[in-house]
Amino acid sequence: MSLSAVSGRLIPRKTHVMVYNDLASRTDLIVHCKSDDDDPGVRHVAYGKNFEFHFRPNIWRNTLFHCTMKFNMAAYWFDIYVQDRDEDICDQCVWKVRPEGPCLITHREICYSWGPPHA
Repeated sequence: MSLSAVSGRLIPRKTHVMVYNDLASRTDLIVHCKSDDDDPGVRHVAYGKNFEFHFRPNIWRNTLFHCTMKFNMAAYWFDIYVQDRDEDICDQCVWKVRPEGPCLITHREICYSWGPPHA
């Protein structure tokens, strides 16, 4: 767990998430990411552009941000940040959104398929 000391307490380090539109040229991406506590809003991301948001994961290791992503007249779903999955991999989490699914870019690419929407 990435921790920092603040006022004598250990708290999780702030995490930055960047969502990059790596779809086909001239394909726009509409992204809406949120957690139970935060909602950075709906964003229009042109091809080759990105949007970013940041947050501080909780100490219980259950922070979750899920996103609805729309392009080419279809909607897709993905958990863009799952604390148990991502905390030890990145605190600067860069995602490239591609037609087949999003890829986390670290020292290597980790690609995922689109997931089903949560109920």
